[in-house]
Amino acid sequence: MAEEVAAKVLAVRNLDVEVAIVLGAGNVWRGRDGMAHGMERATADHMGMLATILNALALADALERMGITTRVQTAIEMRAVAEPYIRLRAIRHLEKGRVVIIGGGTGNPYFTTDTAAALRAMEVNADLLIKATKVDGVYTEDPQQHPDAKRFDHMTYMQALELRVGVMDATAISLCMDNDLPIMVVNLWQPHSLERAVQGEEIGTLVSA
Repeated sequence: MAEEVAAKVLAVRNLDVEVAIVLGAGNVWRGRDGMAHGMERATADHMGMLATILNALALADALERMGITTRVQTAIEMRAVAEPYIRLRAIRHLEKGRVVIIGGGTGNPYFTTDTAAALRAMEVNADLLIKATKVDGVYTEDPQQHPDAKRFDHMTYMQALELRVGVMDATAISLCMDNDLPIMVVNLWQPHSLERAVQGEEIGTLVSA
């Protein structure tokens, strides 16, 4: 799976686009699963942050084997494994054409990977935040449960907040709204979706002012 994702990242990088990636870790650990068994929230979240670092290392390895130079940075310091996240260093790596993979979320419990992605995107002066997920945009209802649900081609930040869209949490959307950072929600597994997104094609759902 890491190699499949790496191939999609490689296709975007070949368009001469600077790429920084913030990963989740639902495939390894979900904090809410631990909480369902009585685990304390902060402990469950810290485990989730560590799990994202496992995914970051796996993706970096897959990209390096494809000839793409990467740097893994983490919000939780573990210098024997990865660089600590330093904003200016991340920007410098991007300027040199390296793919920066950021693990460990924000380093704080109670903040989602979405919020970490929004925060890091603004810190490195990104032009666009792509939420690459398993649905091809924002719908009026869950399309898996409601086949007649309508998909939005575009919506404002306020609409996304009012509708409480499930693809991204309110903190991340508010952060993007306050800093005028557009969000594009696309299906990662749809062929060429990432390339089309960075080239400005109408795909998925654009969330902006």
